[in-house]
Amino acid sequence: MYRVQGETKVVNPRFCDVVIALGSNQGERRQHLAYAISALETLFADVRASSFVETVAEGIGRQPDFLNGVVVGLTALLPQDVMKALLEIEKERGRIRPYPGAPRTLDLDLILLGSCTFENEHVQVPHPRFRQRRFVLEPLVGIAPELVDPVTGSTMSELLSRLNRPLR
Repeated sequence: MYRVQGETKVVNPRFCDVVIALGSNQGERRQHLAYAISALETLFADVRASSFVETVAEGIGRQPDFLNGVVVGLTALLPQDVMKALLEIEKERGRIRPYPGAPRTLDLDLILLGSCTFENEHVQVPHPRFRQRRFVLEPLVGIAPELVDPVTGSTMSELLSRLNRPLR
C-alpha cells in the first residue's frame, strides 16, 4: 500500500527501480533538495541519493545556476501516481510554473520506472530527454551505473560515455 494525497491504495507488490532527477535554482537550493530526498524516502523503498552537481541553467533568459542530483529507489507505483506525488512535493516547496523553463525552487523529473515505457498527456517514461542530460547521467552513474534504459538497452554508464565522445 502507499499514500498519495491522503488516499490509500493497494498496488502490485512487484517492485521496480525508480529514478528521479532533482534540481533547484531558486532560494535555499540545498535545503529544497534535502526536503525532496526526505519526501522521496517516505514514498519509495531503499532510496539512494547521489551527490549534487552545480550546473548552468538551460532555460529562457539568464537564470541562477542549478544544483542537481538524482534519487534511485524501489516502487510498485504506477507512472501516473509517481508523477502525482512528485508534483505535490514540488508544490510543497513553492514551485510555480509561470512559463516553460522558468526558475524553480524544486524540479522533480521521473526519469525511469524499471523497464516501463509509458506515455500519456501528463507523463512520459523514460523521460524523453534524459539521455542528453549530463546533469542527470553523471550523478546517476555515480550510484547506479548498471541501470538499463528500456528503450535503447544501454546502461547509464554507456549513455554517459556516448555524451563524452567528441562530435564527428
